[in-house]
Amino acid sequence: MGVIVHQAISDESEVEARAFAKAVRRLIPFMMLLYLVSFLDRVNVGFAALTMNADLGFSPEVYGWGAGILFIGYFLFEVPSNLVLERVGARLWICRIMVTWGLISAATAWVSGTTSFFILRFLLGAAEAGFLPGMILYLGYWFPLAMRARYIALFMAAVPIASAVGAPLSAAILETHGFLGLAGWQWLFIIEGVPACILGVLVLFFLPDGPQDARWLTAQEKQAIATRLAADHAGDDAATHHALWPALRDRRVLLLGIIYLGIVVGIYGIGLWLPQIIHALGYSTREVGLILILPYALSAVGMLAWGRHSDHSRERILHVAGAAFLGAVGLAASVHTSSHALAILAVTAASVGLYGALGPFWSVPPLFLRGTAAAAGIALINSIGNLGGFFGPYLVGFIKEHTGRFTAGFEVLAAVVCAAGLLTLLLRRLIGTRGPS
Repeated sequence: MGVIVHQAISDESEVEARAFAKAVRRLIPFMMLLYLVSFLDRVNVGFAALTMNADLGFSPEVYGWGAGILFIGYFLFEVPSNLVLERVGARLWICRIMVTWGLISAATAWVSGTTSFFILRFLLGAAEAGFLPGMILYLGYWFPLAMRARYIALFMAAVPIASAVGAPLSAAILETHGFLGLAGWQWLFIIEGVPACILGVLVLFFLPDGPQDARWLTAQEKQAIATRLAADHAGDDAATHHALWPALRDRRVLLLGIIYLGIVVGIYGIGLWLPQIIHALGYSTREVGLILILPYALSAVGMLAWGRHSDHSRERILHVAGAAFLGAVGLAASVHTSSHALAILAVTAASVGLYGALGPFWSVPPLFLRGTAAAAGIALINSIGNLGGFFGPYLVGFIKEHTGRFTAGFEVLAAVVCAAGLLTLLLRRLIGTRGPS
């Protein structure tokens, strides 16, 4: 009898392992590609600024405002977008998001001044709102809490990969200046906007709404995933939300939003200004693209390792806080060294820390949010956090314009990221030490 039971458990485990392996192979690479294009369209303005600012007469403050205003659109439309995704399904809604943002990104090639730049950047944020929280929610349809950090980190590794790939690519595109009468920065927006439209259509064919709609899973495999996900809900208590409004009022959700804001301030403060900072050190546009491969490639590796470690240790909070503190130290150190090599090494450490925080961070909300509450709560956290994408670039631009240097701007970024780490430790007291089941 014992042998029979053991064999049944073994067979069940084999089916479950096969189901999750299929889900990883079929979904994660495609989702990474979508996010890579998303991030590339969002930050290519950092490279475009190397020539666009001079062509259009943008000051550092104007550029910082325009680069960041995208996140105001994000903030306003994030929660409604994720609620629509939960209602109509990821397949249709992600398609809509990608096609509209691709068209708007390409249209940025024809900005003619401050007003049109601001309007299109705002519309880009409004169009893309809901993509990241939608993807985080979607991963929750497939993977249990115990696996969540590693696969969120794997998916989000597309961000530093986008920067590593996008930096030399963007630098090369800028050198097409004059082709068909367009400036290099105009070609940058056009060439990097088109893939989003194409991939948006492909989403209809490659992204099932959930395991039950996946033709490549057997009935046994679908049931194995459903059973494992149901086990996560077995531990729900009074502090776990399923409804919309209690989740939006939960102080843990609001605190997570503020923490994420601090992390995002650092990520975009670096991402949207670093090309100009390195260029100012005397490097050519092509050299800037090659130099930026290092911090972002190492960040992708660090994200995967840190997310896997978080899953194996079944701990989230200290992983977020520790990564944030590394980011803060790196930011501060990068502007207090006279060596170009040490400065780039410090920025690399900052990037590894900031990106490393993302996998464990996005594994925290599902600990107490389910269903509609998860859709709304994750979107609210992301919308608050993405305001950091406005404040980070704008603060650096404002300080640079009034001091003539980047030093104070990066010191402010470091202080904000450090505060995010400290708030994460406070969050530990509100959530407790509960890890994934």
